[in-house]
Amino acid sequence: MSAQTTRKQFKPLPYILILPTAAFVALFTAWPVLLSIYQSFFRQRMNIARFREPTYIGLDNYIELFTDPYFIQVIKNTLTYVLGTVPISIVLGFLFALLVNRKVRGIGLFRLAFFHPMVLPMVSAATIWLFLFTPDYGLFNTALRFLGYSGPENWTGNPHLALLSVVIVAVWKNSGYYMVFYLAGLQNLPVDVYEAAALDGANGWQTLWKITFPLLRRTTVFIAIVAFIDSFRTVDHIFVLTSGGPSRSSTVLLFELWLERFEFQDIGISAAITVIFVIVLLAFTITNFITSERKEV
Repeated sequence: MSAQTTRKQFKPLPYILILPTAAFVALFTAWPVLLSIYQSFFRQRMNIARFREPTYIGLDNYIELFTDPYFIQVIKNTLTYVLGTVPISIVLGFLFALLVNRKVRGIGLFRLAFFHPMVLPMVSAATIWLFLFTPDYGLFNTALRFLGYSGPENWTGNPHLALLSVVIVAVWKNSGYYMVFYLAGLQNLPVDVYEAAALDGANGWQTLWKITFPLLRRTTVFIAIVAFIDSFRTVDHIFVLTSGGPSRSSTVLLFELWLERFEFQDIGISAAITVIFVIVLLAFTITNFITSERKEV
């Protein structure tokens, strides 16, 4: 056999096929990130004449952020929002999937009912919930009065309840979406494993804990990554419900980024927030992939 026939031939077709995607990622993902890293080392304020020209200041933007009590509060709000939406949405999505994973007549209507909130744009969903949170005749306060509790009535205007209101809307919106992934995973699980477990006398809880959960591990990791990223990038309902208030009690990281870039026109600070944003998401994604690929002992 000649060296020419054994030499691996170069096939350009795969590279040609991925070229449009690679160009799109490079233009709209890689380049903005690199530009943000570069701009984060400069002071530049477009609404202040003497700061319009970029001035190199090193790590001062990052130092300013992490020594600012207001930005620390934004970080706390973001963590509260993530911890309030991601686990609850995933658990509810899994429970909904268990409920609708049945072969009964009309089950499609229940699946549609659980998934329907995801079809609505976030702005529309927030507008609907704005009526539910209305102080005078909103459904929440009406239900509380019916139960004999007058309580705090202004959900979106109370600094202690504004972030909770935002979390409620996000959970309601996303749970049905995650249900679809779990439902697809449940319907693709091997039937013979459950039949063997039934023959061995396993009850429902044992089957769920010992078989269903482990088999859906990769699905859960994927959903967790999607939910985590989505909790960072979704701010539409905050604009409608609270506008980050009152007293910035519901301002999260992406909303703060929007304020710094478009309201205060601070390019340096907004670029530093972008870098922090990317580092957090990248660290979480890599950690989850490493965890999911870890061999079980």
